[in-house]
Amino acid sequence: MKRTNVTSTRTAVLVHGALTDASIWHQVARRLQNSGYRVTAPALPMRGLEQDVAYLVGCLERIEGPVVLAGHSWAGAVISHPAIAATGRVSALVYVAAFQPDSEESASELNAKYPGTLLIPENLDVFPNPLGGADLTLKPERFAEAYAADLDPLDAAVLAVSQRPIEPAALGETFTGEPAWRTIPSWALVSTKDRSLPPEILQFMAERASSRIVEVESSHAVPASQPDVVARVIQEAAVAKAEP
Repeated sequence: MKRTNVTSTRTAVLVHGALTDASIWHQVARRLQNSGYRVTAPALPMRGLEQDVAYLVGCLERIEGPVVLAGHSWAGAVISHPAIAATGRVSALVYVAAFQPDSEESASELNAKYPGTLLIPENLDVFPNPLGGADLTLKPERFAEAYAADLDPLDAAVLAVSQRPIEPAALGETFTGEPAWRTIPSWALVSTKDRSLPPEILQFMAERASSRIVEVESSHAVPASQPDVVARVIQEAAVAKAEP
């Protein structure tokens, strides 16, 4: 039986989370491109769940052919939104140390379900955004410990001073309706050394969604610290959906 040429027909869309930007995906994108995949890594507005979803839907609608959609951290909430499934463009979801909320369930609620997160008020900064609302970031001196403990300290320091802030109210927002992971096959990377999203909550969400789980010994910055693993799982998702 002839095998589908996945790399000639499939696009990987890599969506960053809070506190980092699309640069978190650089090493993953390089590996996927070297394997022949089309890749795009959009930059979310980070002003609210609905705004981020609307922006991502617009990005997906510009892409021809099926999409493997990967979300890191906060982006898991974005790619879980019912509007993502409604585009009809996404053939597989990959959650990379990411939220997998259900209807009426917020990111902040999920991250409080189990102990262990270092995303606590004393480690965070919140400042007014000059254009309205507020900006939430990790204190730079706490970034490596809370987010990127397994990165080279110099790389972690660069991430710490180039954070993409999120509107803190977004973390309490929810969606209504069937999450995308109920109808689209999903994969989940559980980072076992994660101090931002504790492994227990990642495991809980992945099992609830019946995702195909891959454990990786990593901090929360898994796209940067374990790009080979992340790229391999994205390719596995693409091949699995292309098999007859």
